[in-house]
Amino acid sequence: MKHGKKYVDAAKLVDKAKLYDAPEALDLAAKGAKAKFDETIEAHIRLGVDSRHADQQVRGAVVLPNGTGKSIKVLVFCKEDKFEAAQAAGAEYVGGMDLVEKIQKENWMDFDVVIASPDMMGVVGRLGKILGPRGLMPNPKAGTVTPDVAKAVTDAKAGKIEYRLDKTNIIHCPIGKASFGAAKLEENFNTLVDAIVKAKPAASKGQYLKSIVVASTMGVGIKINTSKYGN
Repeated sequence: MKHGKKYVDAAKLVDKAKLYDAPEALDLAAKGAKAKFDETIEAHIRLGVDSRHADQQVRGAVVLPNGTGKSIKVLVFCKEDKFEAAQAAGAEYVGGMDLVEKIQKENWMDFDVVIASPDMMGVVGRLGKILGPRGLMPNPKAGTVTPDVAKAVTDAKAGKIEYRLDKTNIIHCPIGKASFGAAKLEENFNTLVDAIVKAKPAASKGQYLKSIVVASTMGVGIKINTSKYGN
């Protein structure tokens, strides 16, 4: 695969054999983001668990102190008595069966986060095959199935992100934009890593944080020294 000049120049600044401390790695990732748009910085965290086993799943959500830099459109499924609170908290779309049908019939997907009150999950369950593969299905562990839909909307708008293992036992999460600079990115990064460390399953044996790589959207991967995060 041939890379452009900007990628090659950024790659020259990174020692691929080195394990960087987080502040230096994030500074390099932010400075190496040379695209014409504000690139997202992502963390890719490989864990020493086996996601095929239910007792080794790692999943949850955390509010990043500096947000993600992305404006989030929120869809809320709730009963009419909560419509006003959800809208006041900033939800773009609030409804019930009407929105289920709009998604089913029109393939409408103009939202980034889906929140549901528990009494709506029977209805929302019909969308499992549509929302599930896109990672949008409301889930109690992620705080997106909750009686307090207004708080969930506020959290989503403030920069709440969901983390979950993929099939290769890696968690992929955005931790902000290159324009944030290293200090804000580090705050977000530490918040995410702390949450994942706290979510360590009891069944996990051996080294938990196997590797951490950070990279901008178009940039080179930079390895982070995991030994400081307690394994």
